[in-house]
Amino acid sequence: MEVRSKIWLAVDGEPVFGSGREALLKAVDKLGSINKAAKDIHLSYRKALSYIQTMEQRLGTRLVERKAGGLHGGGGASLTKEAKEFLRKYELLEEGVNEMFDKKFLEVFENGKM
Repeated sequence: MEVRSKIWLAVDGEPVFGSGREALLKAVDKLGSINKAAKDIHLSYRKALSYIQTMEQRLGTRLVERKAGGLHGGGGASLTKEAKEFLRKYELLEEGVNEMFDKKFLEVFENGKM
């Protein structure tokens, strides 16, 4: 038996960030494209762009630098330094919460037993 948790951040009661949006930003960072990132995590481009715009609006900072392409390509996307720092802090939060949950779980369920 094990404990599982899901963490998301909200601004004024509205969700702004969680594991799905974390995956989106990491895919943008890795692939250099919102379109490729969306395909990689099985989202439509429109939905991915909407998520990014909503995060940026609610957090009050730009997370993704977008460069329009043309007929011959040349477009792309990259994370801002603010986005990279936000991801780092979110990962630290996740690690800390998971450590806390694991510790409490073992305490309450006596090393994972009924």
